[in-house]
Amino acid sequence: MSTSALIAVIAIAAVVVIALAVGLWMAARRRRLQKKFGPEYDRTIETEGGRKAAERELRAREERHDELEIKELPPERRDRYAVEWGSVQEHFVDRPEGSVREADELVSRLMRERGYPTEDYSGQLRDLSVEHGRTLAHYRAAHDVKVRSTGHETTTEELRGAMVHYRALFDDLLTDQRSR
Repeated sequence: MSTSALIAVIAIAAVVVIALAVGLWMAARRRRLQKKFGPEYDRTIETEGGRKAAERELRAREERHDELEIKELPPERRDRYAVEWGSVQEHFVDRPEGSVREADELVSRLMRERGYPTEDYSGQLRDLSVEHGRTLAHYRAAHDVKVRSTGHETTTEELRGAMVHYRALFDDLLTDQRSR
């Protein structure tokens, strides 16, 4: 075998190895994003119009989230929030729409105290998706009912469902107290 043929074979082998390594790296990165964001990964693919754009968006969310100062709540604050949630649930029997609004306000207050920005709903979704992607569908469903309830366009059953959805995110925010 001539030297030039050997160099060509080595070059082709190197290109194949590099392409394989890049493919494996991209697949690992995709699996990590899928695992971290859960159902939010597929939802972002739909809204962003493709996998590349979605993964770029999800990485940007991670970078933004890393800049936030998400903090752990002391046990007494967690206990206080749990008591407040109980109160919100008790009000549901007499004031279902008011309880849904209270639940939304309580979740927003908890988010703010933990360090999440709460200025706008889409920003809340973006920031929560990094660590709470698995309960984000609950938040979306609850928020939708809350918005419709302001026009009295919801049934008591829908309002009850919203409370269940808010509770899922509330519990996730309250119990996810890993040190950062």
